[in-house]
Amino acid sequence: MRDTTSLSVEKSTSVWKIEALGDWTLKGIDKVDRQMREIENSDFPSIVFDTSNVSSFDTGGAWLVERLRTNAETRGLSFQHQDQDQNRIELTKVVRLSDGSDSEQSTSSFRSDKNPLSLLGKAVTSVWRDFLTGCFLIGSSLKGSKSNSRHGRARRFTSLINQVDHMGLRAVPVIALMSFLIGAIIAQQGAYQLKFYGEELLTVFLVGILHFREIGVLLTSVMVAGRTGSAITAEIGTMKMREEIDALDVIGLNPIGVLIFPRLLALIIVLPMLTLVSDLAGIAGAIVVSDIYIGISPAQFLEALNTGVGIQHLFVGLVKAPFMAVLIGLIAAIEGLKVGGSAESLGQRTTSAVVKSIFAVILVDGLFSIFFSAIGI
Repeated sequence: MRDTTSLSVEKSTSVWKIEALGDWTLKGIDKVDRQMREIENSDFPSIVFDTSNVSSFDTGGAWLVERLRTNAETRGLSFQHQDQDQNRIELTKVVRLSDGSDSEQSTSSFRSDKNPLSLLGKAVTSVWRDFLTGCFLIGSSLKGSKSNSRHGRARRFTSLINQVDHMGLRAVPVIALMSFLIGAIIAQQGAYQLKFYGEELLTVFLVGILHFREIGVLLTSVMVAGRTGSAITAEIGTMKMREEIDALDVIGLNPIGVLIFPRLLALIIVLPMLTLVSDLAGIAGAIVVSDIYIGISPAQFLEALNTGVGIQHLFVGLVKAPFMAVLIGLIAAIEGLKVGGSAESLGQRTTSAVVKSIFAVILVDGLFSIFFSAIGI
């Protein structure tokens, strides 16, 4: 029969010529699998494999050809695949790449992955691509949702309020508690060190300046990056896995404007407010510890704070917050859009979003500190 799967072997001392015949598809390759394995286990010289006369050829047949190629190349022998239809040869190459059976390619890939310069180059190009993606997200977000409905703006406003509630109001307890404890710890340690010099009152200035300028906004940003940034990445990544983002595009909506813009704007609104909450909670923790540990009453603490710590220190911290909010939102969105089709990919991108956001927040905080010190604020 024309579609019977078979192969013929012409042996010589220098080369074995193998001709594939019939239907070399996934349905029929079991008929020649045993014969192919006998060839692989035999002491053959170089091989020329001809698939020109097969009636049908799919990835099942291509896999058999590539398995024999791998066996030959492992022994250091020559393997040549011949076919008048170039598409079949290309199909075997695709199977080879997806299977990772090309030993030379795997070796070169392994070497390049271990090369420090290669790793550095990949890191730099990855950062550059993320920067371009971030610029694209900002531009697409500002364009809006492109909704033809006259109620589109109302829906976006509702989405914004919902995001502010999730990111802001529900984060107040944990931010306040953490800041209260950090403020108390700084006050206790500062008082413990300063009492040797008889300058316990300087604890007020230490806590005020440090918390207003650095600790409040930095602690809040790190907490938001871990709590809200991971949630944004998980939400967008899950939507991408379920093809919901493509569905938005199909119905004429801008996915970036619908999904990312409300979250980004909510972060810009919420983070300065949470920073202010953090500042107040940190000062409250320092007041409690100062009253108990070194005998500075709340009234004395607030009077010294008002006298020695200017309002500009509070604004220095608040100015940083919107920039950190933009970074956290963009990084979380970019990592969410990179999610593949597996749960493992979602977990990896969520972790990557948190790590990158925290690193970016600390870097930006350091740059702002250098800038404000240079201009004398």
